[in-house]
Amino acid sequence: GLWICRLCRSKLTANSEILGPGSSIPNMAEEGAEKKTFDWLPEGMEPLADGEYDAIIMGTGLKECVISGLLSVQGMRVLQMDRNNYYGADCASLNLTNLYAKFNAGAPPGSLGSNRDFNVDLIPKFIMACGNLTKMLLHSKVTRYLEFKSIEGSYVYKGGKILKVPASPEEALRSPLMGLFEKRRFRNFLLYIDAYEEGKPETHKGRDLTTMTMKQLYTEFGLLPDTHQFISHAMCLELDEDHMDKPALPTVKELQTYMYSMARYGTSPYIYPVYGLGGLPEGFSRLCAIHGGTFMLNRDVDEIVYNDSGEAIGVKAGNEMAKAKFVVGDPSYFPKEKVRETGKIVRCICFLNHPIPNTGDLESVQIIIPGPQVGRKNDIFVCSLANAHMVSAKGVYIAIVSTTMEGSDPDKEVTPGLALLGHIMQRFTTVATTFAPVSDGNADKCYISSSFDASSHFEGDVDDLLSLYKRVTGKDLDMTINADSVEADY
Repeated sequence: GLWICRLCRSKLTANSEILGPGSSIPNMAEEGAEKKTFDWLPEGMEPLADGEYDAIIMGTGLKECVISGLLSVQGMRVLQMDRNNYYGADCASLNLTNLYAKFNAGAPPGSLGSNRDFNVDLIPKFIMACGNLTKMLLHSKVTRYLEFKSIEGSYVYKGGKILKVPASPEEALRSPLMGLFEKRRFRNFLLYIDAYEEGKPETHKGRDLTTMTMKQLYTEFGLLPDTHQFISHAMCLELDEDHMDKPALPTVKELQTYMYSMARYGTSPYIYPVYGLGGLPEGFSRLCAIHGGTFMLNRDVDEIVYNDSGEAIGVKAGNEMAKAKFVVGDPSYFPKEKVRETGKIVRCICFLNHPIPNTGDLESVQIIIPGPQVGRKNDIFVCSLANAHMVSAKGVYIAIVSTTMEGSDPDKEVTPGLALLGHIMQRFTTVATTFAPVSDGNADKCYISSSFDASSHFEGDVDDLLSLYKRVTGKDLDMTINADSVEADY
């Protein structure tokens, strides 16, 4: 058995071996253990860890850790390596010292509070309460290692104001987002969406959402373009306008997930792990370790080894080599010809000494600025967290502004988001180039994840994760589990 000591944040195994945050997990490769020999080992090389595995996974980002956890549960022998000395790769949660060191910002000021009070996400995202990531956490029982709290508010930027996204058809009638007659049309639209079931034609009311576009569906209900924009961006979480001319069904399903998640908590549709997102990859790493997986932190991969057919058959690190049937990893572990650049994302991490203004003094909120509201193609995402989620000291609020780059000046891209924050005590800005694999991996046995997107939620990233799982295993992950079944865990 494995459980989490909430007081000291240490992780305990059944034999009470204490493993602190960011420390090694059971089944770390033993240094100095007697090395086996294999006939496939090149002259002068030694086996890396146990030498032979079903899968070698490079990186301990969330996607890689989910895959390693799921494969190990299926009985595969997994070796997972990371060049960093901490779990999480790009989606790690850092304490104050590590955060300032990463941005070469010197020593953190004492006024911010204690180092251990901070768990700052490098890629901050919220989790849809009834969405696919929650289903994965339930499916793998990783929820037992984590504690979640709901996010207090979900907002949208419209006409220069921050407005609350209605939590129910009834709240929609009181919302300042639209005029009186539009509210009634909006309410009727939500009631239709709520009742719609793909397999029950009587709920379709004569509309075929596999051919009718989203724009046509909005128009059928008499909704105005401003309302289309608000529903699509703040509720369906569409990142741009492309979905408007495509069949409505996928977007309607996204809206249903938002509505069900919203109904679950009543404040917002999002939940978030106490102590930061770094707990997610750690949770899946534990799952992998319990099922016999081996972990090596602080070990970079020098070379991926291929056979004569161009298929990956292992990795080299220094004078050691391990063999596997395939390799999985994030784009940074693979040669340039196997990945393609997909864009750039700017993220600003800001420390505030106050909640975001005009959000009712809430500690944790998400604000979506639809691109068209500020003359952009891509939306800008603003989210904030504070001490209630154990990510900062009391009185310090962490706000993050992120978007896909459209020009060359990162500050200009995030200006509309930064303008909503009020006084900023400290700001860290990163610009990350995003990558995707050029092929599905079946030919070269290199299964590569895509970089995380610019949004402040995981819905697009989970689609990539499900695709990665299917490419690796040849089958779809069973996602039929009901995301309402963990009342006790939340």
